[in-house]
Amino acid sequence: MIGHLRGQLLHKRPNLVLVDVQGVGYQVHIPLTSFYELPEEGKEVVLEIYTHVREDMLALYGFNTRREKEFFLKLISISGIGPKLAISILSGAQVEELARAIANGDLHRLTAIPGVGRKTAERVVLELKGQIANFLVPEQAQAAREQARLDTLEEDIVSASSISAIPNLQPRRPCCPRFAPAIASARSRIF
Repeated sequence: MIGHLRGQLLHKRPNLVLVDVQGVGYQVHIPLTSFYELPEEGKEVVLEIYTHVREDMLALYGFNTRREKEFFLKLISISGIGPKLAISILSGAQVEELARAIANGDLHRLTAIPGVGRKTAERVVLELKGQIANFLVPEQAQAAREQARLDTLEEDIVSASSISAIPNLQPRRPCCPRFAPAIASARSRIF
């Protein structure tokens, strides 16, 4: 697998570059964020590469930074998101901005990216919300950790209130004696 390319930038377009590495031209798909940081044609370029292999094609996806590549890998790990859509998502914003939108559950920001509908945005937030802290700047990472802690606390409160409601639902005479140990256990944890 090709994981890194260093060579002469022969041609560049907003979504595609041609890199000459010792006489071999590699056609590499790139996000717009990488395109804007490329040198002029004829200059040396270094790209982090993801090699996508299917039975009918071999495609290279390139990134200026390892950080972009790692975010791309997170995106394609989500069911329904392939390399082309992941490149489109990365073209819609910088990695830090995307990570912030995911951490905040900002579906509006994510659906503003071409090719990303509401269901895809929801899936991205659901799958990556807990995995993107290292893509955030330190202040954003701290806020995301606090939000995750609050979400967990909220789930615990809902669980505790549900369990504490069990005794109130108990009929005067026990109709289901097999549930008595579970209710007693729940009572002891709550009270």
